[in-house]
Amino acid sequence: MPIVIAASANLSPLFSGHKFSHTYPQSYWKFHQNGTQHCTNALLSDIYSRDKFPSVGARSTGPIVPTHLIEVVKTAAQTGAQVVMDAVNKPRNITYKGLTDLVTETDKMSEAAILEVVKKNFEDHLILGEEGGIIGEAASDYLWCIDPLDGTTNFAHGYPSFAVSVGVLYRGNPAAAAVVEFVGGPMCWNTRIFSATAGGGAFCNGQKIQVSATDQVEQSLLVTGFGYDHDDAWATNIELFKEFTDVSRGVRRLGAAAVDMCHVALGIVEAYWEYRLKPWDMAAGVLMVEEAGGTVSRMDGGKFCVFDRSVLVSNGMTHSKLLERIGPATEKLKSKGMDFSLWYKPEGYRADI
Repeated sequence: MPIVIAASANLSPLFSGHKFSHTYPQSYWKFHQNGTQHCTNALLSDIYSRDKFPSVGARSTGPIVPTHLIEVVKTAAQTGAQVVMDAVNKPRNITYKGLTDLVTETDKMSEAAILEVVKKNFEDHLILGEEGGIIGEAASDYLWCIDPLDGTTNFAHGYPSFAVSVGVLYRGNPAAAAVVEFVGGPMCWNTRIFSATAGGGAFCNGQKIQVSATDQVEQSLLVTGFGYDHDDAWATNIELFKEFTDVSRGVRRLGAAAVDMCHVALGIVEAYWEYRLKPWDMAAGVLMVEEAGGTVSRMDGGKFCVFDRSVLVSNGMTHSKLLERIGPATEKLKSKGMDFSLWYKPEGYRADI
């Protein structure tokens, strides 16, 4: 049975003046030998983090029941992943969006397969795909954010860090998500599927997952990413990469945002951040992290939405400590005039953000 707790002065001086109530699973609690219950440090940090950083998930899945919505989302992601799997050991047909920004025929074929599933089940829903752009009417409360092959460069090289990512927003907030990650390598590829619904928890291959309990940056393994434009944001993150490499167990750059966020949700890394991601990069991953007990914000510490141009996700316990370095660096970019306004939000789409 879940346990509902309310903050009070006898929990910790840290929470003096805070009023909140949360429901947590039995696994969050330890028992003294005399039978009394007490919160673990992980729970206390999670409560504090959630109180400080607003939730990003939708309040509900709307008129569509969560079980139906997530089944369609998972089917869509797995259908796209089958296209990728069929091509993974074959020669690539590569073209370029930019100097180093790749796109393959597999990206396009995966998106087409995903769209077929979505349209078959929800023909009136709005869709935002990385390759196909906006499809449908903005009057819909639902927006599907589709990355048919996140980590295309890795896929093109046969390097294991890529995925199919499908996230659905309800009135602008993540309601359901699925990410099919490709693991292994050439001649031994396999997949695992991450899934989440707002308020329903996060899962990997059907097993519930949870972020790590590490509360020290010095004991953390971190992940970041870099865009294709080598501008001020890129240079700023290079400096953050250097700084955190010095004070943590290491910083990885894998090259697939959805995978990186799923790894935070899985508890194998403590945090991930990046500038200038698109909604299709983030919609699924941020819900996965939050439903696994983690925290999501912008890189300046502000309330996050999927149309923002920066994201920081963490296990919650390290979030504020990471922001001590990431926040000022982001504010400096703002002072230089870098645009942090919302982007890629379909015109006319209703978003409660």
